[in-house]
Amino acid sequence: MTEFRVGPSARTTPEGLRWEPSRRWVRGRKGDVTVVDSRHPVLVWEPTGVPVPLYAFPRDEVRTDLLRPAANPPTGTHTGSRIFYDLVVDGGLTENAAWTFPAADLAGHIAFEWFLRWDSGLDHWYEEEEEIFVHPRDPYHRVDALRSSRHVRVGIGGTTVADTRRPVLVFETGLPTRYYIPREDVRLDLLEPTGHRTACPYKGTARYWNWNGGGEVPRNIVWSYPEPLPAVAAVEGLLAFYNEAVDLVVDGERLERPVTPFTESLTT
Repeated sequence: MTEFRVGPSARTTPEGLRWEPSRRWVRGRKGDVTVVDSRHPVLVWEPTGVPVPLYAFPRDEVRTDLLRPAANPPTGTHTGSRIFYDLVVDGGLTENAAWTFPAADLAGHIAFEWFLRWDSGLDHWYEEEEEIFVHPRDPYHRVDALRSSRHVRVGIGGTTVADTRRPVLVFETGLPTRYYIPREDVRLDLLEPTGHRTACPYKGTARYWNWNGGGEVPRNIVWSYPEPLPAVAAVEGLLAFYNEAVDLVVDGERLERPVTPFTESLTT
């Protein structure tokens, strides 16, 4: 069961859904067609699965004329939802793009897939005039990028791969502190760029490197944000290592390797 932080206007349904109204103006597009244009969205957290919110919208703020009863509904997903919709825009079909939750509190609202599944959902989402990626931002999730003078050393298999006194520390709710290091203080000759990319609604799109110094080390162990979002602009171009798989020494203190949601995905 996912543990939620609760705002003053939050409610929990008997099904275990937590929801609360949002004051953000939210729009979603498929191609050039605006499918959702809502000034009264609600944020919904499901009790199981990925612990990030999604939006549900009043029906009159959704282009329901573009929705059709789903031909192959994934019945029972999304907290037991039974009503799913396919989206038809300009002759193109997106299966199971939307659904309704089985909760009286949310009757009259329609939810949409975002980008956690790349083969479904809309193409672009906006909060006010800013495009949002991956999933809606959680109002109880905070990310701070702070310049520091701490002494940070990173070791892999006994080799020091980074040593700096000018890191940027990123403090993100629910995750260990990440240490972003200037390229000049990293042994780039021991790293090899990969084609791997990930996106974060709080930080932007990251590119990755493999360790090529030998030994059994997880792939894509190093990442960087070449064009970070404004809130974390201080990390632009800096390199970070997964604490979960390297040896980190900060101000002379060796840090324990944390266990996080990323631990299982780090494979050699």
